[in-house]
Amino acid sequence: MQDNFLAYAEDALDYGVMGVLILMSIVTLWLFIERMMFYNSIRLDDYKNRDHLEMDLTNNISIISAIGSNAPYVGLLGTVLGIMITFYAMGDAGAVDAKKIMIGLALALKATAMGLIVAMPAIVAYTIVLRKVEKILAAYDIVNEEKVD
Repeated sequence: MQDNFLAYAEDALDYGVMGVLILMSIVTLWLFIERMMFYNSIRLDDYKNRDHLEMDLTNNISIISAIGSNAPYVGLLGTVLGIMITFYAMGDAGAVDAKKIMIGLALALKATAMGLIVAMPAIVAYTIVLRKVEKILAAYDIVNEEKVD
């Protein structure tokens, strides 16, 4: 019974945390591609107001930032839960087996690594998108200044 619980807990940890992190990376990639396609198709002449342009340009980029900021925490949560499962298994066995401890800890740490692997590209994507927004807004300002002169 206890072995089934531990196996179920380890599987839930793997599929749950890793699934959430994979979903976060897919959403980041999708939003990044969507924003780049939007920026390439934007026509500055369609906007009479800079604020409307800025609202359209910054739509959904906060999600990319939130994923980049929170992915390491999701990975850390997986690591903490994995370490708790490892300690529970050690206590349940009543004996200290160094091999099982090391395997359990290594598997737990993969969640943190995965969280960092998701976070780093998300932050890079956010930075690229933010810079693109700044360039488009600067181009809009230049075009409108030329119209006034």
